[in-house]
Amino acid sequence: MRVDFENIPELLSARIATTPEKLFLFSQPDGRQYTYKQFGDAVERTASLLLEKGVKKGDVVSLLMPNSVEYVIAYFACWQLGALAGPINSLLKAQEIAYVISNSEAKALLVNSQFLPTIESVRQELRQLSSVIVFDSESEATRELALTDREAIDLRPDDEGIIIYTSGTTGKPKGCLLTHRNVIANARQISQWLGFTAADRLLTVMPLFHMNAVSVTTMAALYAGGSTVVSPKFSASRFWQIVSDYQVTSFGSVATMLSMLLTSYPQGAPQGLNTKQLRFAMCGSAPVPAETIKRFEETFNCLVVEGYGLSESTCRSTFNPPDQRRRAGSCGLPIGNEMRVVDDEDNDVPVGALGEIVLRGENILKGYYKNPEATKTAFRNGWFHTGDIGYRDQDGFYYIVDRKSDMIIRGGENIYPREIDEVLYEHPSVASAAVVGVPDELYGEEVAAFVVLREGSETSERELIEFCKGRLADYKCPKTVRLVKEIPKGPTGKLLKRELVKMI
Repeated sequence: MRVDFENIPELLSARIATTPEKLFLFSQPDGRQYTYKQFGDAVERTASLLLEKGVKKGDVVSLLMPNSVEYVIAYFACWQLGALAGPINSLLKAQEIAYVISNSEAKALLVNSQFLPTIESVRQELRQLSSVIVFDSESEATRELALTDREAIDLRPDDEGIIIYTSGTTGKPKGCLLTHRNVIANARQISQWLGFTAADRLLTVMPLFHMNAVSVTTMAALYAGGSTVVSPKFSASRFWQIVSDYQVTSFGSVATMLSMLLTSYPQGAPQGLNTKQLRFAMCGSAPVPAETIKRFEETFNCLVVEGYGLSESTCRSTFNPPDQRRRAGSCGLPIGNEMRVVDDEDNDVPVGALGEIVLRGENILKGYYKNPEATKTAFRNGWFHTGDIGYRDQDGFYYIVDRKSDMIIRGGENIYPREIDEVLYEHPSVASAAVVGVPDELYGEEVAAFVVLREGSETSERELIEFCKGRLADYKCPKTVRLVKEIPKGPTGKLLKRELVKMI
């Protein structure tokens, strides 16, 4: 199996050795910048800090921060020790965060102070967590640290480097275990497919608690010997200024971002800014409407390169070619892994026929943390089963048309209805509930709930939404609740989701 670097620290060391003074990492909010050598030094200091707190190879370090250079440093510091980086979605509520930290058995937490009140509110539930380290500023956090020589760590390609939680069909998220091999392979696949070089400067505006930002605009930049700019979050009003100031050549996005840019700048990028070097927008998470792609490319003279993937494939498994072969509506061609479309017996289906997308390759996860049943089910017959329904055309381009699971994708965030169903069932007035995704022009999909009340009970749609807001991340909460007399089901008791969507 082709592996050009044994582990991520080896990849970073190679870049430091060959181009120590090349700028690698930029902090957009405050103008800080790091050469490869300066970045490596910051990683070493932070690794020493974690070591001082008792972190060792195989331990999990939870990361709860906004997008920042500190977040990137934290990832690499974990890898330097052979520890697992455990990014936490900062949009989650306290109980959801507590579950991720507890389930991963994290030993330490690197946290930005803005999230400290949340952590303190659930601290008693986090008994296995031995250290909470405020990491607003790397230089401040490591200022009084006495650096000492560390023993060399035997770090192999199949050692785990990341545990990232995905929404689960059972209502509880599952921890995906990604290895050093997975991360490096996907960085190589992405950078080679898109033709990244040392001249490329990528914009990390997608959240670093998702693999998209880690793989597509951070690790791919490192693999290519290029650089990356970290911005706290997407802002349509600041976007083109950032692209101009930092001479960004490509950025990661979701369809919602492209729509917002078109709405804010219908005539194109503002006059007086230098954006000609921008090559393309890399887009994923959910299909981009063909009309949005057409308008974006015409308005901003910037290609939209769609791709497909999931946390379990580290990030990307396909991309459209970044040239005129691109096919609107398609998620492109495999970029280095194997991909098939199969029926329920795992037999290949004919060209153009619908089936489940299955994957195999260096970028596919090692397994789910302490969940052998889920791992066995996902990897049946030696292929990872995505749960996504699609087809392949005669030229090998893939198309995703539906999901075998009930997952909703809202603005790039994955949401499983069952998790919301279970919260609604906790309300004393609710007899039954069903959550579905409904089309939304801006976010792709929105969350809608249908509720049957217990006999003699009373409550309002607004009260039920507020009830969910106290227990779920805001993006998961229903935006509409419809009180109904019954929820339509088939003869076997299966929920008829299409009938519910018609009722909106």
